[in-house]
Amino acid sequence: MDTMLMTEVESPARKRIALVAHDNMKDDLLQWVLDHRESLAAHDLVGTGTTGRLVAEHARLDVTRVKSGPLGGDQQIGAMIAEGRIHGLIFFVDPLSPHPHDVDVKALMRVALVYDLPMALNPAPATLMIEAM
Repeated sequence: MDTMLMTEVESPARKRIALVAHDNMKDDLLQWVLDHRESLAAHDLVGTGTTGRLVAEHARLDVTRVKSGPLGGDQQIGAMIAEGRIHGLIFFVDPLSPHPHDVDVKALMRVALVYDLPMALNPAPATLMIEAM
């Protein structure tokens, strides 16, 4: 990989983790967050619109909220990744439903890949990721 695209990202003990979920996956993400609440409480959380609100309300965790995905939230998180301000992305993807803002979703995943960011797209790798942080 071209190292010119890579940025050096600090790896502080307290990481900033982005939480995103497609509509049909929000309940699954919320349950995963509740199951891992103690581990997540040790980090700073950023979430897209409704996902961030649900996590804050139900898990009683502080979540910095950006816009909802279709209104630019995916792009906001992508920019934070490019700036080195996100240390991990947990994005529960619904692979079986069409998404009108699929281009934004793919762009977010692409920027996470370009910057070699830990990214989990479903519960099993999300659990491995949070346990490793």
